Formats: sequence, structure tokens, C-alpha cells
Amino acid sequence: MRDISKDILFEDNHLIIINKKPSDIVQGDKTGDIPMPELLKNFLKEKYQKPGNVFVGVIHRLDRPVSGAVIFAKTSKALTRMNKLIQDGGLTKKYWAIVENMPISKTGTLINFLKKNEKQNKSYVVQESVKGSKRAELNYKFLAASQKYYLIEVELITGRHHQIRAQLSSIGCIIKGDLKYGAKRTNADASICLHSREIKFIHPIKNELVHILAPPPDNNIWNIF
Repeated sequence: MRDISKDILFEDNHLIIINKKPSDIVQGDKTGDIPMPELLKNFLKEKYQKPGNVFVGVIHRLDRPVSGAVIFAKTSKALTRMNKLIQDGGLTKKYWAIVENMPISKTGTLINFLKKNEKQNKSYVVQESVKGSKRAELNYKFLAASQKYYLIEVELITGRHHQIRAQLSSIGCIIKGDLKYGAKRTNADASICLHSREIKFIHPIKNELVHILAPPPDNNIWNIF
């Protein structure tokens, strides 16, 4: 079982924030690999010598091939309050994406309607009139360029299934390694170059600002930037 202690970005009595690796899963899937809540329960049980069950609540999710900051609740009170905070738009989330093409404008807002195809586990940009479509909005900003790739920052305004992947792909800014949305080739570790870089919110119990920056994966492509 992997040691999750080195990836803790923040911990108090109520919340724990982890810098997720691209191989980690937030929710159990058909692979049978151990999901992060289970890793955390084992870690917390051992660290605090807790008898009985340990509570770990999933507040939000990241797709398996995506890395970066993900928040878990250590109490049911924190989970309820964080869910409400997210519903009320109180969580700011910024991502970094390494993409294959430069966006036409260096900064912009993308507003689309997305529809999820359950069978393919993929979201498509569709017309607003399509039944079951959901409005998706994000802001983006160009940060840097290498010889072959471009680094852009994305701020999520809505939280839809595969939103960043689908919306960036729709303007030709395909995320490196994201075969599902049109990338030329995979990354060696099966990751995609999308990273949950920054989260900001008012702590639901302490009423203090929590501002977290998650270092991107330590590998050749991210290290260029």
C-alpha cells in the first residue's frame, strides 16, 4: 500500500488535502485498485492510533489520470459544510494544463453545453437545445510555451464531467496525453497533463482562508515549465 503521508498539503481536525498522483483513484473502479479514501483511513488510523472506524468523506473528485489538490473531510460536519460551500460557489479551483496547441486568444472565457455519454465515459460539446446538456463555463489564461507545448491556467466556474478536457479540446487545445479527447499519443505513465494547481476557500469550521498550491508532478514534461 502506498505511503500517502508525503503528499499531504494540509491537515487539521476537520479536513485533509492531498496532492493526488495521476495513478490514484478518488473512487473505486473496475480495476479494484485501492481508492484514496481507503488509503487515508488506514493512514489516519495508524497515525492517531484510532480504534474502530475512521471517517473519510469525499468532497470532490479528480479523474484518475489527473493530478493535484483534492480535499477530503475527516468529520461528517466538515463534509456537510464543504458540500454546501461548493454548492454556493465558495470554492475557487485553478488548474494547469499542458496543451498541444496555443489558444487563439491568450486569455478568454469558454461557455459551452456538455452532454455526458455514460457508455464512453466522455463528455461532448453540444447545442443548448440537446436534452440532458449542462452549461459549462471556465476562464483560461496562457502562462508559458516550450518548443512543442503550451501551459495554460484554467479557472473552473462550473464543475461538469470532464469539463476542462472537453472544452479545451473543442478549441483545439488538446491536453497532452489525453487520447480520449484527441491527443496524438499517450503519456508513458498513462497520466494526462492536467493538474489541480490551486484551491481557495473559507474553512467551514474555523472561518479562516485556506489557500493551497499543489506542486505539479516531478517529471520531464512538467519540469520544462
